[in-house]
Amino acid sequence: MNRSVATATARGGLATDRGDSVVKLDQVPRWSDAEHRSSLEFENGGPSFSNPLIPHTLTASGAESGSNGIMSRFLVDHEINSKIYLWRGNPWNLEVDAVVNSTNENLDEAHSSPGLHAAAGPSLAEECATLGGCRTGMAKVTNAYDLPARRIVHTVGPKYAVKYHTAAENALSHCYRSCLELLIENGLKSVAMGCIYTEAKNYPREPAAHVAIRTVRRFLEKQKDKITAILFCTITSTDTEIYKRLLPLYFPRDKYEEEVAILKLPADVGDENGETIIDERKIRIKPLPKKTTPKPPQAPIDLPFSDAGLVRRNSSYLDSFLDPAFMSIIKDPDQRRKEEWAKKGQTQMGWNCPKMLGFGDLGGPPLSATEEYLLHSRYLAKANSLSLSEIAEMKIVYRGGVDREGHPVMVVVGAHFLPRCLDLERFVLYVVKEFEPLIQKPYTVVYFHSAASLQLQPDLGWMRRLQQILGQKHQQNLQAIYVLHPTFGLKASIFALQLLVDSVVWKKVVYVDRLLQLFRYVPREQLTIPDFVFQHDLEVNGGKGLTVDPRTKYVYQRP
Repeated sequence: MNRSVATATARGGLATDRGDSVVKLDQVPRWSDAEHRSSLEFENGGPSFSNPLIPHTLTASGAESGSNGIMSRFLVDHEINSKIYLWRGNPWNLEVDAVVNSTNENLDEAHSSPGLHAAAGPSLAEECATLGGCRTGMAKVTNAYDLPARRIVHTVGPKYAVKYHTAAENALSHCYRSCLELLIENGLKSVAMGCIYTEAKNYPREPAAHVAIRTVRRFLEKQKDKITAILFCTITSTDTEIYKRLLPLYFPRDKYEEEVAILKLPADVGDENGETIIDERKIRIKPLPKKTTPKPPQAPIDLPFSDAGLVRRNSSYLDSFLDPAFMSIIKDPDQRRKEEWAKKGQTQMGWNCPKMLGFGDLGGPPLSATEEYLLHSRYLAKANSLSLSEIAEMKIVYRGGVDREGHPVMVVVGAHFLPRCLDLERFVLYVVKEFEPLIQKPYTVVYFHSAASLQLQPDLGWMRRLQQILGQKHQQNLQAIYVLHPTFGLKASIFALQLLVDSVVWKKVVYVDRLLQLFRYVPREQLTIPDFVFQHDLEVNGGKGLTVDPRTKYVYQRP
């Protein structure tokens, strides 16, 4: 197919598409050359930019440059940076060795990247039909036919669900890595990659961009000698802005960007391949027990039957094969019962001041890690064996999408919590069941207190018990609790929780007075918000800044 060669323009350091013309690789500016600010300029008088109309992608957020001695996870590497390009437009016009097509498992034309089959010609569909499909996370290669590229790499992105967030992350990471591995296997050195994640599969854009960029970075750290160019291609302005904001985090161009990336990178950036690893699922191999020198045989001692059993239990040979962590869980029942009686005795003898003040029963010593683990396990096993559909229909607790940092979100609606109409024990079981997939990794909670002050709320003793049941992982992985429309009474209760229950967890509360302020932390499209929350927001804030629901396009106005 004959095409004319057009000149690619760099507007703010970003290459853009100029119609249906062929663009050569040397016409596209490198990422390292776009909006570049040298370290010398920063040291001699603050940041300066090649284009004064476009702010720097990192300094625009107001980040500080101090890294407090923390080691960067992505160091400045000018050789790797020179291989990265950012292109605004379809990759089909680029004269590169390979382009990537995001498709489905059948490799059919209807689910392929827009415009590919029209540009490549009908022969592409005929070859795809002979490949026998492709599994999610894998990739296959075909000829490019009428495209300026030499080959087309087809890959299948995952469907996204919050419940399987880690699996979707790793499948998407495997898509990018499979494409790059096929590139090397076929002797190709340059590739143009569009966004493999799609809205049709419900994958959030920004978390997916994190996975894409960090996977490419980790791959280049190992195979940079075999690849000359990787072009990230974006179609929409939203994707373009996301990549311009995230690329400096994983491909810092100088020490300043490297230091800012330490503060801006998410807590989990994957392993050496960019994949997410859950510590609990790692295979642990312990060394074999050391061989002990056999002791000379001793004369048998006549012992009562009960004492002989104790001698066998305390054998040092058997203890060498037992895991101390496992043995700590198995405590002697009589000893455990004595400890429980001692705890109850201490509780009854002392004054329970919080209970007298109406805060609930906060007495008794805190549970140990082993006791919390056993308590959580019992509740989870019982929750999985029951049908709790009547609790789910009340929409008190339900899952949202992800926040700006890519953390899963759990939504709690205070106005729907009606203790008089609710079996609190079954509600606790439902909470344990819903929270279990989220608390394995960092997550956040959004609490709508809108109109909830009219309802009877649980006391602090009940909240303490719920926190004990959720266990240590809930406390460690909880990143923030965003409370919308807080009242003075709620703030007082949370202050009491900080003093009497847990000073670590409840200091993560972030008060949010307006919906628009909440959307700065969690995007609107990642939340399912009841309609009365919008009306309450208007009434509380006095009509300042009309709130529009993007889902229904309805403007809530003050009556």
